[in-house]
Amino acid sequence: MGKQQDTNDSEALGDLRDQIDSIDSEIQTLIAARARTAKEIGERKGSIAAVDFYRPEREAQVLRKVIERNAGPLSDEEMVRVFREVMSACLAQEEPLKVAYLGPEGTFTHQAVTKHFGHSVKALSVATINEIFQEVEAGSADFGIAPVENSTEGTVNHTLDMFLTSPLKICGEAELRIHQHLMGRMSELGQIERICSHSQSLAQCRSWLAQYLPRVELIPVSSNAEAARRARDEDGTAALAGDAAADVYSLNILFRDVEDQGDNTTRFLVIGRKLFPPSGQDKTSLLLSSGREQGPGMLLSLLEPLAKYGINMTRIESRPSRRKKWDYVFFVDVDGHADEVPLKDALEEVKAHTDLFRVLGSYPKAVL
Repeated sequence: MGKQQDTNDSEALGDLRDQIDSIDSEIQTLIAARARTAKEIGERKGSIAAVDFYRPEREAQVLRKVIERNAGPLSDEEMVRVFREVMSACLAQEEPLKVAYLGPEGTFTHQAVTKHFGHSVKALSVATINEIFQEVEAGSADFGIAPVENSTEGTVNHTLDMFLTSPLKICGEAELRIHQHLMGRMSELGQIERICSHSQSLAQCRSWLAQYLPRVELIPVSSNAEAARRARDEDGTAALAGDAAADVYSLNILFRDVEDQGDNTTRFLVIGRKLFPPSGQDKTSLLLSSGREQGPGMLLSLLEPLAKYGINMTRIESRPSRRKKWDYVFFVDVDGHADEVPLKDALEEVKAHTDLFRVLGSYPKAVL
């Protein structure tokens, strides 16, 4: 009886594997058909270079439909990841997009590149946020990705300040759940003499570090990947970084998820050279100043039109204008696309109260 049952189970498993083989064949045929259609779209536009027919608003619409259709058993995140990789591969058939990011390989910004664009892009590692903007402005990169804010530690001011002088536009955003891991070549906490990481990462883990490693020296470095490199090369050095850095630099993960906040998330901006049409669920970033109306009510005069037209403001930051001392500009994020009412009408009224008004970008809200 047992042997007969084993035979029946084996035959049933064989049938299921045959079904998987058949489904895989269908999937492969459909992916090839999609790739051919994507290539035809590029040829009809007169170019098959990825940057010439990359449409972030269209990509966002496709991914939202993926979520709407998803009935399981895979999660929305998994389905979106699969479709993003398919789109990435189709887009890169002739020449992949070139995306500059804050390197080296293994940083969270590098992870944001692959999450937003997929793995079929050419990721260009640079050493500073300034260089991300420079590479895109020069045309050496098609797009760039830079961190702009963290849910625990707040704004990355350097990224905002670049828009004071750069002509580049915001073309998209990506949100990345940040898991900080303690890693090194050692196997025990007692062997750690120093911990290296980016200053933001050290700040995101300050309570955990104070509790478990209060006497260990904390050393800020240019990136988490640089911290991981030092942990690989130096005796007694550990790093705070993500899974990718542990893989790249072959480090042991001593403790996982040591960030103080369970929902620790970083938002990244995708920067490029032009603006894009609405996607249906958009966000607009503005750079504003009201040098003509300093004094009481100045900020109210800038923002009142947003309330008048029912515009939801999601973020406001002030930064020194660099024009003269104690003069400030405001970075404002609102819901909606600058080309669509009611935001379009509200911005016309806002502009009347400013001596500096720039739409930095209208772009799709992050999809997962």
